[in-house]
Amino acid sequence: MSADPLHRAGSPQRSATSPPPSGSKAHAIEVRRSSRRRRTVSAYREGDRTVVLIPARMSEAEEQRWVSVMLDRLAAQESKRVLGDGELAERARRLSEQYFEGRARPGSVRWVTNQNTRWGSCTPAEGSIRLSHRLQGMPEYVVDYVLLHELAHLLVPGHGPRFWQLLEAYPRTERARGYLDGVVDADRLPHVPGARGE
Repeated sequence: MSADPLHRAGSPQRSATSPPPSGSKAHAIEVRRSSRRRRTVSAYREGDRTVVLIPARMSEAEEQRWVSVMLDRLAAQESKRVLGDGELAERARRLSEQYFEGRARPGSVRWVTNQNTRWGSCTPAEGSIRLSHRLQGMPEYVVDYVLLHELAHLLVPGHGPRFWQLLEAYPRTERARGYLDGVVDADRLPHVPGARGE
């Protein structure tokens, strides 16, 4: 063990802050090891970084696995909080900056309750984007994908090669599309009597 004061018994040991894994929310990750912590792992957001607290005895492989698990848990908790229209518009602005160099500039972004067959819609002439309320509570990366999809329509109206090329910049496109396809397929399943305690 190093003579570094951060590696003394009982003191948290910090790993180097690492960039976020591909496709995760843009947070730096800091792992803090503690000899006081025996079994539990926890994580929280601290400004623009995610802090993951783990027992000092964990191997590198266990650390990587738990960082991934905790990032998913935090994302699930955050996605349960329903964003207001203002927050949704700000999120769209950040996504446009990150993936489209800020070229997609919507005039309005809001939730709507009258879209039951589409996840989102866009009117390029007005610069308006509407997301179905059915997305509320879905994982953050899914909402981000739908927002990016509609933002891309502000730049390219149809679904041709140029449109899909824009969306290739988002690393979770395929995962988000698979999630949404799964939701649609689950809605088509027949009702099973006796399921869920009925």
